[in-house]
Amino acid sequence: MRKVVASVVDGAGSPPVSDAPHPANAPDPAPSTAGSKGRIAIGSDHGGFRLKERLGFRLQEQGWQVVDCGTDSTEAADYPVFAHEVAARVASGEAEVGIIVDGAGIGSSMVANKVPGVRAALCYDLSSAANSREHNHANVLTLGAGLVGESLAWQIVQTWLATPWSEGRHADRVAMIDEVDRRYRGGPGRGKA
Repeated sequence: MRKVVASVVDGAGSPPVSDAPHPANAPDPAPSTAGSKGRIAIGSDHGGFRLKERLGFRLQEQGWQVVDCGTDSTEAADYPVFAHEVAARVASGEAEVGIIVDGAGIGSSMVANKVPGVRAALCYDLSSAANSREHNHANVLTLGAGLVGESLAWQIVQTWLATPWSEGRHADRVAMIDEVDRRYRGGPGRGKA
């Protein structure tokens, strides 16, 4: 199995980010609105490697500081390792948002959603991308490289990043999602379901 080695790619030769485990109990990160576009964690398994590389490059061009959580080739790799690494960086606040690419996007979404504080959404068109952000406050996007082409994937990413979280009833429902998360994961002052 490949070791996860994350590095920050910003075109200025920044040093690698530590690959030590990160606590997943930070508050939900919200997208940056001031100055730079912020930090985005991106990862993939072997099936999503090529698309991850292309998306990472384009994100850098748009001003994002990209934290590449691997994999680093098309050699067989296990998607749970890389999905967890991206999700942990988002949950800890090291990255504002995350993108994970595997063959179908389903498995990575399942893994990411196991990390407290993460709301990962598999998106396959522009409507699902906008909805996952506006209605569900998704902070991790998963994509299936075998299901969407590069052009559509980039449009999905752009739509997802550009769509703000909605307030009102949508925020109330997201609070309900988070309460379910707390109830089943337990923790200080929290009961089990």
